[in-house]
Amino acid sequence: MSRFVRASKYRHVFGQAAKKEHGYDNVKVSGSAWDTNLVSASGRYISVNWNASGGGAFAILPLPSPFAAVPNFPHKLPDVIPLARSHTAPVLDTDWSPHNDSIVASGGEDGKVMIWKVESSAFEDWGQDHWVPEDFDPVARIDASPRKIGQVLFHPTASNVLASASSEHTVKLWDLADTDRPRSVLTGHSDTIQCLAFNPTGTLMATTCRDKKLRLFDPRVGGEAVRITEAHGGIKGARVVWMGDLDKIATTGFSKMSDRQVSIWEAGGLGSVKTITIDQSAGVVMPFWSDNGILFLAGKGDGNIRYYEYESDSLFALAEHKSPDPQRGICFLPRRALNVSDCEIARAYKVSGSSVEPIAFIVPRKADSFQSDIYPAAASSESSLSASEFFAGKTAPLKLVSLENGAVFNGAQSTFTPSAPAPAPTHVPPPTAFSAPPPVTKAVTMPTHVPQTPVLLRSESAPVPRPASPISESPVILTPPTQVDDEGKTTVLEAEVDRLNSELRAAREKIRNMELQVEGLKANARKAAQALMEA
Repeated sequence: MSRFVRASKYRHVFGQAAKKEHGYDNVKVSGSAWDTNLVSASGRYISVNWNASGGGAFAILPLPSPFAAVPNFPHKLPDVIPLARSHTAPVLDTDWSPHNDSIVASGGEDGKVMIWKVESSAFEDWGQDHWVPEDFDPVARIDASPRKIGQVLFHPTASNVLASASSEHTVKLWDLADTDRPRSVLTGHSDTIQCLAFNPTGTLMATTCRDKKLRLFDPRVGGEAVRITEAHGGIKGARVVWMGDLDKIATTGFSKMSDRQVSIWEAGGLGSVKTITIDQSAGVVMPFWSDNGILFLAGKGDGNIRYYEYESDSLFALAEHKSPDPQRGICFLPRRALNVSDCEIARAYKVSGSSVEPIAFIVPRKADSFQSDIYPAAASSESSLSASEFFAGKTAPLKLVSLENGAVFNGAQSTFTPSAPAPAPTHVPPPTAFSAPPPVTKAVTMPTHVPQTPVLLRSESAPVPRPASPISESPVILTPPTQVDDEGKTTVLEAEVDRLNSELRAAREKIRNMELQVEGLKANARKAAQALMEA
């Protein structure tokens, strides 16, 4: 056994379950056998798939906190509560808009996708003597498929863009301002789609499927996947999640021997980085990524939640939250809504039996000031693009928010597209003007975004602006000198290094985009040649 202990500020993170009166009881959770998380959360509300007669429904409830009870709201829900009805068959999945905490989408077995807007007045006088429950009405209905809709997912940076996965084995992208037809259709799955996930800027989408393959798509171009690889060998449910700005993808699934596994993949070529065996339990493992570099794993039917820190292409077990109550579903709160005063770095909402329980994951520290080292910038609620801009091919970085002061700013551009990494030159040239080559196909470019924690300089209170003019494809990352006598000079050097790093990333991004476009042209040419030969 090693004598040395790996240094980590998250080593002692622990899960603190809420008091019973801080959660919800008498929750009538859906009995559908469809593999879903059952619960979803925004910064203000949670949605829970409901066991309702006469069609499908889900409940919308004020967001509970692990630190206090919901004001003027009953802990034990009444037997009859307002529900989001309108589906004619069970609701299978819900997802909250990352840009509006009051908008939620639902998909059901009836093949419909519906959009709902929650008014705060809907929860006034709940449980009072004169109170009469009034169901929620959808603001939009989409005939998404003749078969069931298994997953719905909002776009992370473009407003009013929604993806839906159906039992037709396709994923469709919708502009919610014009739902007469999908704007893009992703094909190529040969069996049931089990999970889908956007990268941080929404320019790439990863899916897992019952055919045991992991696929990578350009969601705006549509058609078949740009990358496919064999994932987990077992046929049981597989899940996928993007690992933030690391250009990595995490999947969970089962081996051929039914061992539960978690795998890390390099996002460019879908090369396997690492696979570890968790245990031999039967429940599907639900993965959740935190920008602290922590991967949370919650198995259905388990009473525990494991969490690992990712570092140097390895997963290091931190600890696990244990409970005697098995979870049927779980979701995590957007990081921008965390309670930083209690050093809460993540919060889960666990569906167990007939209850919804908040669980806070806390770094045990005694400090009165903001702990900047454990709170990287979080995704903001402000969108970066409109739906029309996104489908027209425009790309913008994810907007981030400081958890210290609420300042919103643009994140850095991505260094990644799904192609082989460019070789690193031995010399970094000085900044020069750069113009991208002309496009070689009608397919839109698909840069992705690497969210970057803002560096607060000693003499400033806001992030340094990052110009977008790229200078080189080199992956070299500059570091400022550490020994400079004059503090003003140090500040200027740090700002210049930050600017140069941003330019390096943008240049590599444009070069790799062109590689992907050429690859798409070659694939289209092969299909055309094959069609001519068959004719």
